[in-house]
Amino acid sequence: MAARRVLSDIKRDLDGMIGERVRLKANRGRRKVDEREGVLEKTYPHIFVVKIDDEPSGARRVSFSYADVLTETVELEVSTHGEFHKVSVN
Repeated sequence: MAARRVLSDIKRDLDGMIGERVRLKANRGRRKVDEREGVLEKTYPHIFVVKIDDEPSGARRVSFSYADVLTETVELEVSTHGEFHKVSVN
């Protein structure tokens, strides 16, 4: 029950950041880490979507679960006034 509450807290926090610029650091395993910047586009009950706009072939969308943020598989930073700040999980 507590895990559900934490996941819903993460979703609620991200709901307030829709449209904000974010920086993602995603652990893809075997020492592979993807670092991207984009805009938090949408939140859904179990996932959130980030529009990555630094792709040479145009914009692309990636999605992650709130559990990825909880387990720190994905580190998320949000830009406020031009500076990135880590989204904390309490």
